[in-house]
Amino acid sequence: MKQADLDRAVARATGETVSTIKRLGFLLAEPDDCLDPESEEHGPYVIDWDELEAQRHEEGTRRPRNEPAVA
Repeated sequence: MKQADLDRAVARATGETVSTIKRLGFLLAEPDDCLDPESEEHGPYVIDWDELEAQRHEEGTRRPRNEPAVA
């Protein structure tokens, strides 16, 4: 399966546009990456979008957008 095929399949299944699916970054898993599905040695392959949005919102309330971040 090619990346474009995956994007279209996920878009059909979710009702989202293909461009949204591309932006979210779905990837094909390589067989070697799936040795033990219960193992989290490489970390879970999920993103909690609600948690990420809450973090971004929280970060946005800490400093004004026009104030540069200091490294």
